[in-house]
Amino acid sequence: MSQRRLYHFALSGHAHRARLMLSLLGLPCELVDVDLKGGAHKQPNFLALNPFGQVPVLVDGDTVIPDSNAILVYLAGRYDSSGRWWPRDPVGQAQVQRWLSAAAGPLAFGPAAARIATLFGGPLDMAKAHQIANNLFTVMERELGTRPFLAGETPTIADIALYSYTAHAPEGGVSLAPCPNVIAWLARIAALPGFVPMQASSVVESAIPGE
Repeated sequence: MSQRRLYHFALSGHAHRARLMLSLLGLPCELVDVDLKGGAHKQPNFLALNPFGQVPVLVDGDTVIPDSNAILVYLAGRYDSSGRWWPRDPVGQAQVQRWLSAAAGPLAFGPAAARIATLFGGPLDMAKAHQIANNLFTVMERELGTRPFLAGETPTIADIALYSYTAHAPEGGVSLAPCPNVIAWLARIAALPGFVPMQASSVVESAIPGE
């Protein structure tokens, strides 16, 4: 059995960003499906891995890393000696961290929340979520008009953190049609060696580059 395991849920964008990073780095990993509908993430054995009861969780030998953004930082810091994915200089790290914050903020409360409410139900101010999503994508559209990737000329973990829920925003009723630079950026991510797509739901026909 692999010494590296990723506890995930196939329709989770948070889990997908961790799986995508593993694949881009060429790191073999056993995928362990967590039955969220059945409440497996709230059971004691899972809470021992992540007290917040959320996927994903990466187990890498004796190291346990919960939280998708923490997993990205860990994987890039430990396994990417080039510093490509997680810059070594303070300015580069700050530029990446800015987008990790966006992934945990407007991405989560905008397109991700709208998608989750559409797929699984639950109370949500959909108009507000769409507004948050559109505001985020407007910023991304403008900045991706000046460079190919979010934090510079080459891809970093910033792009991986934003990719999944941006690509699947239409599943929450958020159109990407007004954002050609964002769509072109999605295609650049999908063209990276080792790219693996996130499972699409049946809510909309997938028009996502590479998926």
